[in-house]
Amino acid sequence: MAKRANGEGSITIRKDGTYHGRVYVTTTSGIRKRVSVYGKTRDEVRQKITELQAQENKGIPVPDTNMTLEDYLTYWLATVVKVHRRPKTYQGYESVARVHLIPGLGRKKIRTLRAAEVRTWLARVASECQCCKHGWDRERSEPQCCAVDECCKTPLSRRMVQSIHAVLRNALQNAVREELIVRNVAQLVQVPTPTYDTGKGLSVAEARLLIRESADDRLHALYVLALVLGMRRGELLGLRWDAVDLDRETLIVERALQRVGGELKLVKPKTLASVRTVPLPPVVVKALIEHRERQAQERAAAGMEWKESGLIFTSRIGTPLEPDNLRRSWHPLRSRLGLEIRFHDLRHSAVSLLLDLGVPPHIVRQIVGHSDIGVTMKVYAHASLDEQRKALRKLGDTLS
Repeated sequence: MAKRANGEGSITIRKDGTYHGRVYVTTTSGIRKRVSVYGKTRDEVRQKITELQAQENKGIPVPDTNMTLEDYLTYWLATVVKVHRRPKTYQGYESVARVHLIPGLGRKKIRTLRAAEVRTWLARVASECQCCKHGWDRERSEPQCCAVDECCKTPLSRRMVQSIHAVLRNALQNAVREELIVRNVAQLVQVPTPTYDTGKGLSVAEARLLIRESADDRLHALYVLALVLGMRRGELLGLRWDAVDLDRETLIVERALQRVGGELKLVKPKTLASVRTVPLPPVVVKALIEHRERQAQERAAAGMEWKESGLIFTSRIGTPLEPDNLRRSWHPLRSRLGLEIRFHDLRHSAVSLLLDLGVPPHIVRQIVGHSDIGVTMKVYAHASLDEQRKALRKLGDTLS
């Protein structure tokens, strides 16, 4: 036999009958290293050697890390997500990694993690009861067990499965960029797409009723801003007086109030498009002037207990409003008016009402701060049944 060329690789048979191949390649650490591959047949090992040599010829280094997924997630969260993403995003990613990914796949090495392992694990998690971890009976809507007295009887939602998959995919994609792995196996796995309910928007009559009946509410201006400008809850609660110019009738959205790590913080809005300057119509200007007078009265009544925060919407002593506590004001008002909508649906109502008035979609997108015009039209498609009914009635009348 002719002598093998340098770097050609070698294949030997092991005592157990499997084959062992060796070939020199350049690793991600920059050194040339002899790596091993294994297979049940000589052809299988030869194919693996050929693939490694093809990567070498293309200048693609071979990962030489033995990091487990748990180690990598810990590193990625601390050095990438926490540094470059919003605090709320880090909090969500960290929770998904700690509760789901690390217990389920944490011991797997990222270099050898396979798509089939990810797919099988996600399918199992999606079909388990989150309390007893038994399989979920979809027909009876309960876990396939009767021995757990305090079972929560709650399966993992499709949206949560999608979030788990998204965090794993983002983490492994960063590992690809850092040349720790060759490919992102999570991208090869598909998960069911959840259906998102955008909620029901208010009609013109209902919107007028809300503005009229909430006039004496101390958060009347907040409801007006949500309904007219389509501002998010966090944007409303993080709005400062220095961001509002009542003389020029403009408002700048540049902060949002969120609870992060057990503490209320002013953070950047959801997306870059969320930072925006919005003109104020007279109804909003009037509501803000009245609110400023009401707040001055509360400041005087609180006296030394008042804590100045510069925020427009505060508690009766000037402290920031807890985002989750907004429902204490909204739910009684909603019930009194007979409205079955969430507070966030006021934002959807603003989109629908503006589009119904013939405002171009790109203008509506700028007003409410959507990241993409497709989001604007998706909200409208769900919330504009009356307009669809009118259009189809016109078509029916034409055809008849």
